Amino acid sequence: MHRALFIGRFQPFHNAHLIDIKKVLKEVDEVIIAIGSSQEKNTLENPFSYNERKEMIANVLKNNKIKKYNIYPLPDLYNDKKWVAYIKNNLPSYDFVYSGNLWTLRCFKKYDSKVKKIKLIKGISSTIIRNKMVKNKNWQSLVPMEIAEYIKKINGVERINGIKNLF
Repeated sequence: MHRALFIGRFQPFHNAHLIDIKKVLKEVDEVIIAIGSSQEKNTLENPFSYNERKEMIANVLKNNKIKKYNIYPLPDLYNDKKWVAYIKNNLPSYDFVYSGNLWTLRCFKKYDSKVKKIKLIKGISSTIIRNKMVKNKNWQSLVPMEIAEYIKKINGVERINGIKNLF
């Protein structure tokens, strides 16, 4: 059985993440989804908690009939070598690491070497989505329907705007 590690902060999970997971599952039997910066919440870069992000992802994958995954928290350790070691020691074994984040890819190339770069989709990123939320622009088309509904349910846009106003 081949297993992939897919790392992201998913702030929020968006259409490109879903596309990537579907592509990864065409190459491996199971995907380990590691939610990075898992200890962070209520900041401009990380407005949603680990549990909120986990619930968002699980809802989308369930509705897309994707079952071959597990989700794990992945805290920031601020040391590349310790971070990769933490993953190797605390998450299930994997054959490949998939990411679009250059820092993540560099860490794994240096300490593990089983990386596959995902192709980023122009115009879709969590940063773009959060910026659109702040500017009251259409962000909903960039995320699966379940994510838009969840963010509305938890007053996520209002939360982000409240955080923004603190600075």
